[in-house]
Amino acid sequence: MKFRQMATACALAGLVAGASFAQARGVPAAAAQGVQSLTLQDAEKIALQNHPQIQAAAFEAEAATAETQAARSAYYPQTYGSLTGAVAEHNSRIAAGGLNNPIVFDRFASGVTIGQLLTDFGRTHELVRSSNLHAKAVQENITTTRAEVLLQVAAGYFGVLRSQALQRVAEETVTARQAVADQVAAMAKQQLKSGLDVSFANVDLAQAQLQLIQARNDLQASQAQFSAALGFADLRAFQLAEEPMPGAPPEDVGQLIQDALRNRPELLGGRLEANAERSFATAERDLWFPTISALGVAGVVPDRQAELSPPPRYAAAGFNVNIPLFNGHLFGALRSEATGRASAQERYLQDLQNRIVRDVRMAWLDASSSYQRLEVTAQLLAEARQALELAQARYNLGLSSIVELSQAQLNLTQAEISEASAKYDYQAKTQALAFETGNLR
Repeated sequence: MKFRQMATACALAGLVAGASFAQARGVPAAAAQGVQSLTLQDAEKIALQNHPQIQAAAFEAEAATAETQAARSAYYPQTYGSLTGAVAEHNSRIAAGGLNNPIVFDRFASGVTIGQLLTDFGRTHELVRSSNLHAKAVQENITTTRAEVLLQVAAGYFGVLRSQALQRVAEETVTARQAVADQVAAMAKQQLKSGLDVSFANVDLAQAQLQLIQARNDLQASQAQFSAALGFADLRAFQLAEEPMPGAPPEDVGQLIQDALRNRPELLGGRLEANAERSFATAERDLWFPTISALGVAGVVPDRQAELSPPPRYAAAGFNVNIPLFNGHLFGALRSEATGRASAQERYLQDLQNRIVRDVRMAWLDASSSYQRLEVTAQLLAEARQALELAQARYNLGLSSIVELSQAQLNLTQAEISEASAKYDYQAKTQALAFETGNLR
């Protein structure tokens, strides 16, 4: 048993010495153990390159751009080639399937047909405009997705730092309470303290050990969340660098709201979508207008019956005007549907503006209260440390009970947790405020 304890102690000493040697040579301990070191900027770069949501948004933008090209294709001539061959019985006519009786001639022919839309009185223009606006709105979704991913990265980054700080607090608490428990046990053997004091000290130690177990679990969960925010499917551990503390949040929330209404990509995309829906509704109204198109055909008939007299080539040109008369109220229903969707999109945009104003105000309040907590928690920690020193001295002199010392230890632990949480919470709240105002990109 002693041999195992000595081996474990040697191994731990070797790890500590290796880390100290690496730090003495200017190499971080994490790098010496093969753990990648990251700053927040490094993490953001990894996420922007690796996260599947950003890649999906880029593909959606490509698809929307292709829709615009498809709508614009109506402006260009539509050309196709034909190759036709037919063999029929002598003097055969098609008697069913039509009102006429066309004669079918034996022939083999090839030709080209060219059609060009001359005008549909603005419908194609509105369709192209609607598709183009929709493509721009989808492009804004890339910016929105980037901001959301960066917010997740920041939350995960400071979440890991917070969990690491809380684990250090838990480890230090276990060490301190272990020392107190050993001290009380030694004094109890000398009949200087009672068995009740030993029980209280052991209970405090057990609570600290439970807290350490929970802190380690929380750290693993934070690392899993951070790895997912970077776009990784597996759990990865990183050595994260401390970020400088940001300054106080702005005092004027009105300016922040104006910045959000001007910069938020969701609003920009929503406005583009509303305009796209209005253009599409106009295009559906234009279904009632005539369409004028030109058509030209040309080809050769090298093999034919005698009735198809020479020359062996053919060519013709003409125009066509289509005027809608009645189609079972189809065009009216399509226009009503498009108009309803356009009106709904405008109401969605108004609701989005209201929610953004609310979210900016709430993020500003959260950041402001978190900033105020920094000074209070620092003062609380200083007072708790002083109180523990006094309680420890009073207990050693026999002037107080173990209950007072236990309460002082508990107060210090809670103060350390509050101080560490306040620091990283404020950094995360600052990033959230930047996101809400449209400045996190």
